[in-house]
Amino acid sequence: HFDSWDGSQGATDNGTGTITMMEAMRILKLAYPNPKRTIMVGHWPGEEQGLNGSHAYAYDHPEIVRAIQAGFNQDNGTGRIQSTSGVGLPNAGEHMQQWLSKLPSELQSQIRYNGVGAPATGGTDNASFNCYGAPVFGLSSLGWDYGTYTHHTNRDSFDKIVFDDLKGNATIIAM
Repeated sequence: HFDSWDGSQGATDNGTGTITMMEAMRILKLAYPNPKRTIMVGHWPGEEQGLNGSHAYAYDHPEIVRAIQAGFNQDNGTGRIQSTSGVGLPNAGEHMQQWLSKLPSELQSQIRYNGVGAPATGGTDNASFNCYGAPVFGLSSLGWDYGTYTHHTNRDSFDKIVFDDLKGNATIIAM
């Protein structure tokens, strides 16, 4: 999402997610210029005010939401991706395990699949799609004190970004 908490630059919440998805698209354009499916990135406004942008998009475009094969949301700081879950969706475990099995072994060992779990809590934009049954998954990252230091504070600034982790995250998402 584009917006951030008042009084901050919004670097880790969620400039890092925006940077990661833009870099994933750059990688895909170079490595896979003629994909078999449409690949989209959504950058939403109004996440901090209640998922307003992603919720409005999902509501206004049911034909796109129904056609989603897989979606990924990264909105929790600057660290490398370390886990994901099935967010309560039917057959999510099967699909996530299949995706993870196609990653190189060093990346497979980095990302933990937490099982089907509970439905998305509404704390970030994938919940706007999950409520319509779309397979959009949150990718959880290493904390780097995100929850206690930068999240929704004036310390959420550019100098906290770990660019090597973002490069790795973009590569994983492109895969």
